[in-house]
Amino acid sequence: MANGTRKVRVIALGGTIAMAAAGGGLTPALGAGELAGSLGGREPGLSVDWADFAQVPSANLTFADMVNLAAEISRLAHVGYHGVVISQGTDSLEETAFALELLLDAPIDVALTGAMRGSTAAGADGPANLLGALRFLEGSAGGGEVVVVMDDSVHAARIVSKSHTTALSAFTSGEAGPRGRIHEGRFRPLNPARAPLPKVLLPESADTPQVELVTITLDQSPWVLRAPGHESVAGWVIAAMGAGHVPAALVADLERIARRVPVVLASRTDGGSVCTSTYGYPGAEIDLLGRGLLHGGALSPLKARVALTLLLMAGTGDCRARLAEIVAAV
Repeated sequence: MANGTRKVRVIALGGTIAMAAAGGGLTPALGAGELAGSLGGREPGLSVDWADFAQVPSANLTFADMVNLAAEISRLAHVGYHGVVISQGTDSLEETAFALELLLDAPIDVALTGAMRGSTAAGADGPANLLGALRFLEGSAGGGEVVVVMDDSVHAARIVSKSHTTALSAFTSGEAGPRGRIHEGRFRPLNPARAPLPKVLLPESADTPQVELVTITLDQSPWVLRAPGHESVAGWVIAAMGAGHVPAALVADLERIARRVPVVLASRTDGGSVCTSTYGYPGAEIDLLGRGLLHGGALSPLKARVALTLLLMAGTGDCRARLAEIVAAV
């Protein structure tokens, strides 16, 4: 471990970066100690320590895990840590990164990373991604930024998405482009750090409300909006077609649900914002927003669900108004 003035903790959650081949495929195998060993002591300018938080595939992470992780990172900020690296699986990485950006309100930078190849694969990318995350923190300002670092690209948490199942460069930042790059061992910014998002208070309870995400498809049936148990759902995210459109057959059900619980109108496309005033036919965005659905803006459906779930967990203030503040700031 290199000595330096900046204290950084690497928190291991599991995922492909910590998996090894074992007969039937990749399975969890490495803890924080083994991940540390993969770097061979290359942490320039930093004083790094390592800790295990979990050892699970990222599909098994929960909102309760994110709340507990945010609380631990906040504690580290108050005892003098400059930054934290989170190593985890990439399946839910864009969601956990955004959850932490909403929950953290402390002067500590967080870089999330993972791997697209297991630790025993030829050309395993985990060590390089870990080193990239540490190099971002070596050059970061310590102002509470949350990023994803993969394949030497640095992405803002609020806009990053996983856009390929297996490629090393699976993570992208859409039309905005990446926050920066790791180049010759240093963080090189390409875009300025974004203004902080409105924060969600850390929930006191780990109870997670049921928030459903429905992707609208050609000739979509309204069945899912009427299915047994649908009245127990605390909130919905509608991944609508195009600029925020659904078949007319769904309109009455969506209006009925939106009178009772929050329903966020997002887009299933990979870029752009849900419109507000372009299309006026039944099932278009003007019609749906007029019936009480909430404008999801440029939030992806996945991130709209993260924001709505955390707001409902926090249980403070007007959830709809707070969501509008987050959407406006993305």
